[in-house]
Amino acid sequence: MSPGTVRLAIVIGSVREGRFAPIVAAWFIAQARQRGDLEIDVIDLAEIPLGSTAPSTSPPVHVRQALDQLTPRLADADAFVVVTPEYNHSYPAALKNAIDWHGPQFHAKPVAFVSYGGMSGGLRAVEHLRMVFAELHAVTTRDTVSFHGAWQQFDQQGELKEPEAAATAAKTMLDQLIWWAHALRDAKATRPYVA
Repeated sequence: MSPGTVRLAIVIGSVREGRFAPIVAAWFIAQARQRGDLEIDVIDLAEIPLGSTAPSTSPPVHVRQALDQLTPRLADADAFVVVTPEYNHSYPAALKNAIDWHGPQFHAKPVAFVSYGGMSGGLRAVEHLRMVFAELHAVTTRDTVSFHGAWQQFDQQGELKEPEAAATAAKTMLDQLIWWAHALRDAKATRPYVA
């Protein structure tokens, strides 16, 4: 990895059956892969069976195995993009549980959001997540990508029907995220962050 490259973890936060997340995530991953300054790791929480066990000092074996998959990947990331729907004015329980099992892995790192939903486009979920990540000493980007009425915006092949505005929003968000990733990584190299 070159010094100019940012290790980006894209976290897909929905795990429910029939979820729309893979379509939104695939579109965003394609946008991110157009850049030459990112090394991308896609973390789909549906593939990491944490279940609903709350964080503890002695997790069950299946949770320890899931954490063995997840924790090093979060630790290695310089920055995160969370892909989230909005459930009942907030974000999925599986996403909160995955975040709650971790702390230092997010310290002094930037987080951006791609959200989707009905009329609000998932933005209420994003606002809740901003508070959670602030508690974890992470920095969230101002700009997001949100899809209002997401199910009508994508065609049967998973392509956006009108991609221009969303592509512009993704570029702006990634530009901000990468700036923060470099700034925070450089700062931590000079002076370790203390939470």
